[in-house]
Amino acid sequence: MRPPDAEARAVAVFAALTDPTRRALLEELARAGPATVTDLARRLPISRQAIAKHLDRLAEAGLVSAGEPAGRRRPYRLDPAAIRTAQVWLARLATRWDDRLAALEHALDVTDTTKESRDHEQA
Repeated sequence: MRPPDAEARAVAVFAALTDPTRRALLEELARAGPATVTDLARRLPISRQAIAKHLDRLAEAGLVSAGEPAGRRRPYRLDPAAIRTAQVWLARLATRWDDRLAALEHALDVTDTTKESRDHEQA
């Protein structure tokens, strides 16, 4: 099985980030560091079952990873690699827009210069 391409990974990240509960979980892990489902349920107004489901979705997208279990407790931590993949995808998209905007700016400058030349010649 071949690994997913960068765009597919970015799509998975963006899909996972559409849910406000998953974003809240990521923010909490970023703020306080690794935490178990039980720890997160104590801090957030979300059931343990819902947290576990959301963490599974975040793990599928590569945004979090589960640490080694300590008894029945398994800490989850942020995995920045997935965010970097999405950032690279966004940067490529931004570059394409930057190129298009630069071309538009150039075209407008040329048009403006041509108009100024005609206006100057008519005066």
